Amino acid sequence: MALQRMPPLSRPLGQDWLDQVFRCRAVETGGVIKRQIVDVEEQVGVAAFAAEVQRRNFRLIRTRAHFVIICDPGPVHLLV
Repeated sequence: MALQRMPPLSRPLGQDWLDQVFRCRAVETGGVIKRQIVDVEEQVGVAAFAAEVQRRNFRLIRTRAHFVIICDPGPVHLLV
Protein backbone atom coordinates (compact mmCIF):
# COMPACT_ATOMS: atom_id res chain seq x y z
CA MET A 1 0.00 0.00 0.00
CA ALA A 2 1.48 3.34 -1.06
CA LEU A 3 1.53 6.21 1.37
CA GLN A 4 -0.35 9.26 0.28
CA ARG A 5 1.51 12.51 0.52
CA MET A 6 -0.19 15.27 2.41
CA PRO A 7 -0.06 18.65 0.69
CA PRO A 8 2.22 21.11 2.46
CA LEU A 9 0.52 23.43 4.89
CA SER A 10 -0.11 26.60 3.00
CA ARG A 11 0.03 30.09 4.37
CA PRO A 12 -2.75 32.53 3.54
CA LEU A 13 -2.07 34.60 0.45
CA GLY A 14 -0.04 37.66 1.29
CA GLN A 15 1.07 36.40 4.70
CA ASP A 16 4.76 36.65 3.73
CA TRP A 17 4.21 40.27 2.66
CA LEU A 18 2.39 41.05 5.91
CA ASP A 19 5.14 39.42 7.97
CA GLN A 20 7.74 41.48 6.12
CA VAL A 21 5.88 44.74 6.83
CA PHE A 22 5.87 44.04 10.57
CA ARG A 23 9.50 42.87 10.73
CA CYS A 24 10.88 46.37 10.20
CA ARG A 25 12.77 48.33 12.82
CA ALA A 26 9.87 50.75 13.35
CA VAL A 27 7.88 47.95 14.99
CA GLU A 28 10.64 47.40 17.56
CA THR A 29 11.23 51.08 18.29
CA GLY A 30 7.68 52.44 18.32
CA GLY A 31 8.17 54.17 14.99
CA VAL A 32 5.93 54.69 11.99
CA ILE A 33 5.26 52.54 8.91
CA LYS A 34 3.70 53.87 5.71
CA ARG A 35 2.27 51.69 2.93
CA GLN A 36 0.30 52.61 -0.18
CA ILE A 37 -3.37 51.61 0.05
CA VAL A 38 -3.27 50.04 -3.40
CA ASP A 39 -0.38 47.76 -2.30
CA VAL A 40 -2.25 46.67 0.82
CA GLU A 41 -5.35 45.89 -1.23
CA GLU A 42 -3.35 43.84 -3.74
CA GLN A 43 -1.22 41.94 -1.23
CA VAL A 44 -3.47 41.06 1.72
CA GLY A 45 -6.63 43.15 1.68
CA VAL A 46 -7.58 45.98 3.98
CA ALA A 47 -9.44 43.78 6.49
CA ALA A 48 -6.46 41.46 7.08
CA PHE A 49 -4.09 44.43 7.29
CA ALA A 50 -6.27 46.25 9.81
CA ALA A 51 -6.72 43.04 11.84
CA GLU A 52 -2.94 42.65 12.13
CA VAL A 53 -2.53 46.26 13.21
CA GLN A 54 -5.27 45.80 15.81
CA ARG A 55 -3.80 42.48 17.01
CA ARG A 56 -0.57 44.32 17.76
CA ASN A 57 -2.47 47.13 19.51
CA PHE A 58 -0.99 49.71 17.10
CA ARG A 59 -2.82 52.65 15.52
CA LEU A 60 -3.83 52.83 11.85
CA ILE A 61 -4.44 56.08 9.96
CA ARG A 62 -5.74 56.24 6.40
CA THR A 63 -4.92 59.16 4.12
CA ARG A 64 -5.97 59.58 0.50
CA ALA A 65 -3.27 57.19 -0.79
CA HIS A 66 -1.51 55.70 2.24
CA PHE A 67 -1.96 53.78 5.43
CA VAL A 68 0.17 55.05 8.29
CA ILE A 69 0.77 52.67 11.18
CA ILE A 70 1.91 54.09 14.50
CA CYS A 71 3.78 51.23 16.14
CA ASP A 72 3.03 52.35 19.67
CA PRO A 73 0.00 51.31 21.72
CA GLY A 74 -0.16 54.65 23.51
CA PRO A 75 -2.63 57.43 22.83
CA VAL A 76 -2.43 59.50 19.64
CA HIS A 77 -3.30 63.20 19.58
CA LEU A 78 -3.98 64.99 16.30
CA LEU A 79 -2.65 68.49 16.87
CA VAL A 80 -3.40 70.17 13.55
